[in-house]
Amino acid sequence: MSRLPQWVGGLGAGLTRIAERLEDQRRRAEAAAAESDPEELRRAERTDGSRAPHDGASDGPYPDGRASGAPADAPHQPANSVPAPPAYAPAVAPRPDPVAAVPWGVRVAAEAGWRLLVLAGTIWVLAKAITSIQLVVLAFVAALLITALLQPTVAWLKRRGVPRGLATALTFIAGFVIMGLVGWFVVWQVQDNIDSVSSRIQEGITELKGWLLKSPFHVTEDQINHIAKNLQDAVGANTQAITSAGLEGVTVVLEVLTGILLAMFTTLFLLYDGRRIWNWVLKLVPSAAREGVAGAGPRAWRTLTAYVRGTVIVALIDAIFIGIGIYFLDVPLAVPLAVFIFLFAFIPLVGAVVSGALACVVALVTQGVFASLMVLAVVLAVQQIEGHILQPFILGRAVRVHPLAVILSVAAGGLIAGIGGAVVAVPLVAVTNTVVGYLRSYSREQALRMTPPPHGATALGIAPTPPKGADPQD
Repeated sequence: MSRLPQWVGGLGAGLTRIAERLEDQRRRAEAAAAESDPEELRRAERTDGSRAPHDGASDGPYPDGRASGAPADAPHQPANSVPAPPAYAPAVAPRPDPVAAVPWGVRVAAEAGWRLLVLAGTIWVLAKAITSIQLVVLAFVAALLITALLQPTVAWLKRRGVPRGLATALTFIAGFVIMGLVGWFVVWQVQDNIDSVSSRIQEGITELKGWLLKSPFHVTEDQINHIAKNLQDAVGANTQAITSAGLEGVTVVLEVLTGILLAMFTTLFLLYDGRRIWNWVLKLVPSAAREGVAGAGPRAWRTLTAYVRGTVIVALIDAIFIGIGIYFLDVPLAVPLAVFIFLFAFIPLVGAVVSGALACVVALVTQGVFASLMVLAVVLAVQQIEGHILQPFILGRAVRVHPLAVILSVAAGGLIAGIGGAVVAVPLVAVTNTVVGYLRSYSREQALRMTPPPHGATALGIAPTPPKGADPQD
């Protein structure tokens, strides 16, 4: 019993030492936090009124490292540390991150803007490259259109047991012979009727002059002669320009012949070996996107084939019916005008207007105003039937393009590559529309395929099942 007070005293001293160690550790932790965050130190001082100790010697004026005016038991400040602000100092909010200071809308616009700039630069470089080899590109596109027109015939002959090489040769020769005969027939008709047309044009000009003299516009003969003299002077003054234009015309003829030869050879190889060429193109596509491109290619080809076949049928119907109307109205060059209507029908909207206007002008200068108005009525009637009945029925939904897209694409194609660009603009837009639609559906299908299916008791309620009778592609 004599040792019990001694044992209790030792236990109390041990507890006191443990408490002092815990307090010392707490102060050291607060000091370390204060060095990284002064605001934390101020909060600690407001809490218990004490200042966290700092290890190391201070650079104060006192020998023990105390600062001026500090009590003897104040903690030492490190030599390279900045003293914490007093408790009464106002808290200064840190400056925000510059990225966070920019509004969300501005950041989105900037992100979209630089991507659009990169895309525009890529398109500009591609357009420059295409312009530098415009003849080759137009010849290849023309070969694609001709191949889309002739390839069903090759497939039909192969199904009948004809070898692929023989079927390709027969289709190629027959197709280009027919196109050559059509061109020769047009030239022959124009040369055969040029004399009679010239005389009728002279008579039409004389009749127009007489009508102007008798019209209520009060046009005198001196004014008409003055206009004719100005026209003759303008032609005489621009003889050099006309001669240079003629020389340029020779260059254009050579380029056209070169383009025709390129298109012929390209068509031959596409008809014979088109599938192998497509498989070789697929090898150039990255493997991650190869499956989608492989599915989009056949759909694009079907769209192009349907467009070319439908356009040929519609153009042939237009040429036949308008040509019959012109023939019964006794307008000269009825057959060449019908051929021009057929060719210009490959330029949607714009080609119909140009060919119809040409037929009306020929009727006006050869047969008079009444015949010109009748030709205009025939052209408008046939075009209305074409736009509302023939095109929706023959072309169908696969190649349906909005009229605004047709006008803008034809205008852009004409500005970039002339008549050839206007011809290929609409099929290019139709094919692009098909490819983009398929790739969008393919991406959505792949995303659904990668999503884990729902499971559990509520799986049927949350599963994205389409309604009964709905198309899963929609």
